[in-house]
Amino acid sequence: METSICVFSGNSNRQLAESICTILGIEPGNAEVKKFSDGETSVDIRQSIRGKDIYIVQSTCSPTNEHLMELLVMLDAVKRASAHTITAVIPYFGYARQDRKASPRTPITAKLIADLVTVAGADRVLTMDLHAGQIQGFFDIPVDNLYSKPVVLNYIRDRFMDHLCVVSPDAGGVERARAYAKPLKADLAIIDKKRERANESDVMHIIGDVKDKVCLLVDDMVDTAGTLSNAAVALRDAGAMKVLACCTHPVLSGPAIPRITASPLEELVVTDTIPLKGEAAACKKIMVLSVAPLLAEAIKRIYHDDSVSELFL
Repeated sequence: METSICVFSGNSNRQLAESICTILGIEPGNAEVKKFSDGETSVDIRQSIRGKDIYIVQSTCSPTNEHLMELLVMLDAVKRASAHTITAVIPYFGYARQDRKASPRTPITAKLIADLVTVAGADRVLTMDLHAGQIQGFFDIPVDNLYSKPVVLNYIRDRFMDHLCVVSPDAGGVERARAYAKPLKADLAIIDKKRERANESDVMHIIGDVKDKVCLLVDDMVDTAGTLSNAAVALRDAGAMKVLACCTHPVLSGPAIPRITASPLEELVVTDTIPLKGEAAACKKIMVLSVAPLLAEAIKRIYHDDSVSELFL
């Protein structure tokens, strides 16, 4: 394995890539990813990778366009260096929220990014908690969409099992909330909201009984935390004993951290698909769980041509 597999990383999430390498028992690939003086991305693969199986770990998180370009240039670099197979490991797949034409004359950026990654040289994509599962169909190459649910469930089971109610922050997230509620044997509730503008939401009412319950809000990502903070207020007003939340991708842009700090949320459980920086890293309400073991196991199974489907559960 040490002689035929290489894991490289862009600048978006080097710590996660290093953790994956540690679990696999290999050294991180030697690549320099930087910028020219005019801002163009420069990639230099500083070792022979001819005939090797390459895995490039890169989340397309903020600054999104910069990290996306790094991924594309790295894919092109290893393709031209005669790699045997190339897997783009994208823990957080950006631009996924624009997965359909919600109004006239708007793009479908999820499809655009899928095309770019494929043309750049990826033979396979390994990602986590896509915003919409059907995005897998935008690719003409195999896509393994893992879920952080096993990692989060283990944490929740150890701490918040009594009087637990899993809450979906909107109607679209009911399936995800039910997937958490079933193994936890918890009640299920739904928050009906009306969104007036992008990144803004107004909570309308709660479907389900949350009085005297420990409410766990479940979502795939938290961006500006408007939905999350409004939902937490609504749940407490409805008599919830305590409110916590979990998500896979802590985007946490704009006013997210002040909103979380001021909200009734007792804890926000996230994963390290996106590294926390600045005030997000200092926020005491945020608990970070690592998905490195899950990604490392998936890489190992892909390399050995073993089934990955068990990890989708």
